[in-house]
Amino acid sequence: MESVFIIAEAGVNHNGDIELAKQLIDVAAQSGADAVKFQTFTADALLSHNAPKAEYQQQTTDTAETQYAMIKKLELDRSSHQLLLEHCRRKGIMFLSSPFDLESITTLDELGIEIFKIPSGEITNLPYLRKIGSLNKSCILSTGMSTIQEVETALQVLSDAGTSKELVTVLHCNTEYPTPMSDVNLRAMQTMADLLDVNIGYSDHTLGIEIPIAAVAMGARVIEKHFTLSKDLPGPDHQASLEPRQLKEMVIVIRNLEQALGDGHKRPTPSEEKNKSIVRKSIVAKKYIRQGEVFDEENLTTKRPGTGISPMMWDKIVGISANTDFQPDEMIKL
Repeated sequence: MESVFIIAEAGVNHNGDIELAKQLIDVAAQSGADAVKFQTFTADALLSHNAPKAEYQQQTTDTAETQYAMIKKLELDRSSHQLLLEHCRRKGIMFLSSPFDLESITTLDELGIEIFKIPSGEITNLPYLRKIGSLNKSCILSTGMSTIQEVETALQVLSDAGTSKELVTVLHCNTEYPTPMSDVNLRAMQTMADLLDVNIGYSDHTLGIEIPIAAVAMGARVIEKHFTLSKDLPGPDHQASLEPRQLKEMVIVIRNLEQALGDGHKRPTPSEEKNKSIVRKSIVAKKYIRQGEVFDEENLTTKRPGTGISPMMWDKIVGISANTDFQPDEMIKL
């Protein structure tokens, strides 16, 4: 089975500092994640000057600061992207970034990005979806705030533009930071898999690591999770992100879990074959049995080890005559 693709979401937790961004890449690589993901945008293309902050942004940043001012400080220019891309190559981890505007799609395409991550806010952006669809590259589509119909429409737009559904992985997602447990609704991920016939995954904004782990157990093939160097850093997303130790723990647990899920075939495993003869039982003499005596439920029983005649042969043994004497606990032999 193909391994779960784990995306360590750095997002904007670099705070506009390229050295901090490199440290995030180092942490993601050390955790064992497959990719580290940033966000690509220009404030002028992303939002108007009077756009309000989300509630969680108001709680985690300066309330007097506009969303535009907050976003402007978090931009990474093209040269910064190139530096981070090269740093990822040195560290052996895939560089990803979510584009938030048309120009950013072009920038990432020119940089040779292998997978395009479509953020939840762009799922109803027709020109944006058409542009990404025209690239005919692998896509990961986050579906926070969406109805099943909106997800289906987005998939159709991508397909019509040139990117088939087989190239798209759909991530169930809730965009509240942090997401209340009562709003996670992991079963919606399975609903999308069943109704839309798509590859599925999960983008997590809950506190802790248990929900992405549960998502893997339910069939997620991609997991995305925010992380930071420290929850105490200033910025909108740090408080709802994992710290390095937690990120590494999540990756370890997911890798263990995907091994434990196995291939679905029910059969004895190599590690337990040696236990069969120890814990299964054989048909043995319950008491002394003379040669010629008929086997019955009064003189037979079943006991460990399972190296003799299986108790599943009970009905074939009962009613026939002993071919020799048997001592109590002695395995019956024919």
